[in-house]
Amino acid sequence: MTPFKIRELKRTDTEALLAFEAQNREWFESHIDPRDPAFYSLQGVADHIDGYLSGFAVGTWHPLVIEDCNARIVGRANLKNIHSPLDSAEVGYRIGRQACGKGLATMALRHLIQEAAQRWKLTQLVAYVYAENVGSRKVLERCGFVAEAVSAGEKAECRFVLSMPSH
Repeated sequence: MTPFKIRELKRTDTEALLAFEAQNREWFESHIDPRDPAFYSLQGVADHIDGYLSGFAVGTWHPLVIEDCNARIVGRANLKNIHSPLDSAEVGYRIGRQACGKGLATMALRHLIQEAAQRWKLTQLVAYVYAENVGSRKVLERCGFVAEAVSAGEKAECRFVLSMPSH
């Protein structure tokens, strides 16, 4: 049994999520665009959680956290921009630096794929990663995503797509 679990984000996660994001800020910003500095406060994270949970309530977001055996947040995963008419969503995930290399991104992405198919009845998932983010690219490919396009420029971005059977 894995010492990690995936669960839905809750309003009571504010302090734990702030600690996770602040501890990993530099690490994340080396792989993805930085967050607004106002995010890094209890109010900023509380507002962030409220926005995600509001999106979850109306079916446009599915926010998750990954916890270790001590119930400490070590990662996040989301379905975002869920479009029922288009049966698609974008996936996103971030794993804390100390938890990398333990298969958590793959576990989280597989969980998102399962939720997308079973709960949301989606037929396509999309992910965007910077071309130099080899780790995320490998995770996406391991889970069946196929690279479709690469943008040019200073921060080249790859678009990955997973087509799933319709229900």
